[in-house]
Amino acid sequence: MATTKKYKICRRLGVGMFEKCQTQKFLARQKTGKKETRVRRSDYGLQFIEKQKIRFSYGVREKQFVNYVNLAMTSKSTKPANFLSQLLERRLDNVVYRLGLASSRALARQIVSHGHVLVNGKKMNIPSYQVEKGDIIAIREGSKKTKLFAEITVKLKGYKTPDWMKWGSDFTQATITETPKDTDPFLNPQAVIEFYSR
Repeated sequence: MATTKKYKICRRLGVGMFEKCQTQKFLARQKTGKKETRVRRSDYGLQFIEKQKIRFSYGVREKQFVNYVNLAMTSKSTKPANFLSQLLERRLDNVVYRLGLASSRALARQIVSHGHVLVNGKKMNIPSYQVEKGDIIAIREGSKKTKLFAEITVKLKGYKTPDWMKWGSDFTQATITETPKDTDPFLNPQAVIEFYSR
C-alpha cells in the first residue's frame, strides 16, 4: 500500500491507523491543514468506518475479514466482538508485530511470508496462521544474522509486550501464555458485529 494512500486513509479514518500516521510531522500537518466540514453520519456510516479501521489496521482483505466476522458470529463460547478481536490478534503477523520484531504489521507480514519465523520449531510462512495458547514463537536460526534482527536483543530489552505473551530471558523465543484480551483502544469490534448483523 503506497504511503500517499495510507495518509489518505488516515485523514479519513483517524490518525491511529498506521505507524506512518503517528509521526509528529503528520500530526502537525493535520492541525495546519484545511478544516473539514463536519458531516453528521448515520449509524450505518459510523459502523462502516469502524469496520474499515479494523480491516486496515490489521491489513486484512475484505473477503478474509468477512470470514473472521462469520466465525465470530457463530461462536457460542465467547461474545462475537471479543472473539473477532481474538481471531485478529492471534494472526501470526500480528503476533510478530506485538512481540516487537517488526515496526509495523506490514513488515511483520513480510517477515512471516519470507519464512523468518518458527512456530513450535517449524517454519511458518502463513501470515494468517492462528497461534494458540502454549505456542512458542522464535526467529529462525539462519535469519538471526540478517539486518532485520541484527540488534533485536538490545531493542527488545526496553519493549513491553502485551500480557498474553512473554519473551524468554535471552529473547530467543516467546511463548503465548493466554488468549488475547485487549485490542487497540481506538478500535470498536462491537460496531463491526452490528454492521454485519444488518
